Amino acid sequence: MKIAILAPVAWRTPPQHYGPWEQVASNVAEGLVARGFEVSLFATGDSQTNGTLRSICPKGYEEDRSQDAKVLECMHISYFMQHAREFDILHNHFDFLPLTYTPFIKTPMVTTIHGFSSEKIIPVYQRFNNSNHYVSISNSDRHPSLHYAATVYNGLDTSQFSFTSQPDGDYLLYFGRIHPHKGTADAIRIAKASGHQIIIAGIVQDEAYFREQVEPFIDDGQVQYVGPAGPEVRNKLLGNAKALLHPIHFDEPFGLSVAEAMMCGTPVIAYKRGSMEELIIDGSTGYLVNSEQEAVEKVAMLSNLPRSNCREHAVQKFSREKMVEDYITVYEQMLSH
Repeated sequence: MKIAILAPVAWRTPPQHYGPWEQVASNVAEGLVARGFEVSLFATGDSQTNGTLRSICPKGYEEDRSQDAKVLECMHISYFMQHAREFDILHNHFDFLPLTYTPFIKTPMVTTIHGFSSEKIIPVYQRFNNSNHYVSISNSDRHPSLHYAATVYNGLDTSQFSFTSQPDGDYLLYFGRIHPHKGTADAIRIAKASGHQIIIAGIVQDEAYFREQVEPFIDDGQVQYVGPAGPEVRNKLLGNAKALLHPIHFDEPFGLSVAEAMMCGTPVIAYKRGSMEELIIDGSTGYLVNSEQEAVEKVAMLSNLPRSNCREHAVQKFSREKMVEDYITVYEQMLSH
């Protein structure tokens, strides 16, 4: 089976720090290669893969701001579709735009929907509902008007995450983009109220929010900001944290950092929204809460959670191998029709 993976071109695949869609596209590609499939990854020219790299864009538009994002996207997607006939399966990780090409190609395409940026993009998915194969990344992120082939949870390369049974640190961790949706300011207040140090890692996506609600509290003591964290730093930060704080203010489709933390043995305290009930086993691998006060109370109960529970749960549900196996099932179902 020849499979083509379409990654976004905002960041390198896999990303050097931020880039969740690129990371998942990479994990799918590398997992399929490990299973013996012939895989071509369509991504930026500086991307890395054990399959065949196909590229028309040298660097991501977020990493070289001299480029026009729309131009890169058009070049990249059209290049991918130009080669569609060479493959048995196309796997789209690039949102809705590639769907508009599918009436003009014969190769079947599966589209992993990594979330809906707004209701305004739903009509595109609806228009191609009966001729495409949609995969949701959590059951909570399914749109009632769309037809789905499966739900496939995002999977991680377990070898990149070391299990830490006894963390060196006594800090709480916030790991993600700094944006009101992600609740960075909430995490700071939870940490301060519980008397803990907090380390904040991630890109600043909302400058005003960072300047007004995060930066004033950074004192390089109780509240530290370490910037974006790449794979080599991520493992240590996650593994040595007492817990990951994930106080989201939107219905998150998945939450890679939640799975990554548990893979290291680190429990997660998250607001009970979106996919969190699917990722976290309340009272076993973390706590699902509805308020800052409730989160503060749960910080005091973290010692009740065996860290081995977190690792075992993450390996069972969110490994690259599990994800790839589920996608192979989807591919086989597509080809059998």
